[in-house]
Amino acid sequence: MRSRWAAVALLAMWTGVMWAQYQIARPGYRYEFPRDHFNHPEYQTEWWYYTGNLKAADGHRFGFELTFFRQGVNRDAAQGAWAVRDLYFAHFALSDLDGGRFYHTERFNREGPGIAGASLEQQRIWNGNWQVEWHGDRQQLRGLAEQFGVELTLEPRKPPVVHGENGVSLKAAGEGHASHYISFTRLAASGTVALNGKTHATEGSAWMDHEFFTNSLGAEEAGWDWLSMQFNDNTEVMLYRLRHKDGSVDPYSSGTYVDADGHTTHLTLQDFTMRPVAGASWTSSESSATYPVAWDVAIPRYGIEVRVRTSLSSQELTGRTKDSPNYWEGAVELKGSRSGQPLHGVGYLELTGYDRPLPLSGLGR
Repeated sequence: MRSRWAAVALLAMWTGVMWAQYQIARPGYRYEFPRDHFNHPEYQTEWWYYTGNLKAADGHRFGFELTFFRQGVNRDAAQGAWAVRDLYFAHFALSDLDGGRFYHTERFNREGPGIAGASLEQQRIWNGNWQVEWHGDRQQLRGLAEQFGVELTLEPRKPPVVHGENGVSLKAAGEGHASHYISFTRLAASGTVALNGKTHATEGSAWMDHEFFTNSLGAEEAGWDWLSMQFNDNTEVMLYRLRHKDGSVDPYSSGTYVDADGHTTHLTLQDFTMRPVAGASWTSSESSATYPVAWDVAIPRYGIEVRVRTSLSSQELTGRTKDSPNYWEGAVELKGSRSGQPLHGVGYLELTGYDRPLPLSGLGR
């Protein structure tokens, strides 16, 4: 899924929703690469979501997030450099895990004459000077803000993963409540992190999610808990847990297991448990939301039992206005076992809908 973003819902409310102009995600979609790494304007919502865990030569740990979003406004708008057919926005965040600080910023643009976009022809995704350039499957990521920045080379260690079954990742009952969802689940990351005037050479691992859809969530869903896990035995897991407004878990919650050779297995809600750890929550002084920032995860069919926790609880991204949805997205550590043998790793956790339910149905990870 990969919000992956409740602010898309707010944007849809501001601009008006015109679902009928757009295609919905249907079973049987035929993926083609590199085409499907880039723009799909026939769907209303699309995002490219990069997260990762990095370590400097001195052992200093960082997490990063750089995300690009496209929201269709009016496919029938007149052509021209300044016609508003799509809006583009982006989030950029750096977690200074050992320094105990979280930095984040955002930007919002129309496509205009090359200001923002996602282009197969140009082999890049960008919003201003934040961008990802593709060279085959290798990706060059760059983001620069006032206090922080990253420049990273991302090398895939496994082929892209298609989540769900029959080409769709289901989010609720009913036609169209789904997305087309692709990930690179293990990207070797190397490059630099700039923070407050100092540049750190870093290495680590990253994850990329790409989703495109129209109106994917159901009206009863309030938010979700999403988790990416990269284990030291070269396997990965993605899980999402959709929450209803009454507190129950949606039966369409699911995930994907990726083995060491890159082969995938679809996981249904019956295949895993993902439970908040009692007493391990964090309350934001900005949004007043209380987030469960530690989790116990079990996947019995693979013998996996892990505790998910973070060394930096304050990784909340807050909106610029009082009506903007807020969400928690941050770097996490994994520690546990597989069939009795030690297992550890790193990942990213996303928590939405904890200050209030998402303002509009139809979004999804």
